[in-house]
Amino acid sequence: MPFEQITTEVADGILTITLNRPERLNAWTGTMGRELREAFDQADADDGVRAIIVTGAGRGFCAGADLEAGGETFDYRARGAQDAVPRDNGGEFTLRVFESTKPVIAAINGPAVGVGATMTLPMDIRLAADDARMGFVFSRRGIVPEACSSWFLPRVVGISRAMEWVATGRVFSAQEALEGGLVRSLHPAGELLEAARVIGREIAENTSPVSVALARQMMWRMLGAEHPMIAHRADSRGMLSRGQSADAVEGVTAFLEKRPARFPDRVSDGLPEIMPGWEAPQFE
Repeated sequence: MPFEQITTEVADGILTITLNRPERLNAWTGTMGRELREAFDQADADDGVRAIIVTGAGRGFCAGADLEAGGETFDYRARGAQDAVPRDNGGEFTLRVFESTKPVIAAINGPAVGVGATMTLPMDIRLAADDARMGFVFSRRGIVPEACSSWFLPRVVGISRAMEWVATGRVFSAQEALEGGLVRSLHPAGELLEAARVIGREIAENTSPVSVALARQMMWRMLGAEHPMIAHRADSRGMLSRGQSADAVEGVTAFLEKRPARFPDRVSDGLPEIMPGWEAPQFE
């Protein structure tokens, strides 16, 4: 069945997911969150997808939560939630991105506010249009940062910058986002998506999908590790497994023969266990 609030397209090994509520500046809804998680599930199951780009339709990336319900927008009880602690659906999405086996690029083409900003934090590379604006506006709406952003944002930009943006709740320019390390680069709006695709194609055309999936897993999980020995254990297991793989033979042979590599291993066949005993905490 087609999605209602996002669109998807695969070309050149890149899945482009477009938030598709342009009349509402792609404001976030529960439906959009569910569809995004499903799109990531499909991407992980598809060996033809080597990288994912997330962008927005029209002139906005995501204007944050849809406020159509007015003052009850963030009142889960008023909206009928019965769980003792209803799960934040922005966090359900960012946790899904965290677990992705494919690298994720955010192409922030316009306003990215509230969840529109926090949803990009677990994405690996963020590019923005030079006229985009961003904001962690929660304190100005009487709520708190969500989508696991209290974990992601300080790791991306540092605690001081993160607290300034969160405590003031102000909307800031793409240039400030660049200076603060939130985005990698700025581009004219009409060139943004192609700039993201250039990065996606470089991944798709030159790298082992299994090696990229493992590297992504290692990098993100190690942000919470208490000692570099945890990384050394994972590195050692990864090198042992990958060193015996057909991909390693192909990678070295292609380099010596001065030709592009054609890596045979596939993510869908399963990833080697390089962090035995690692389990994601359960929601309580």
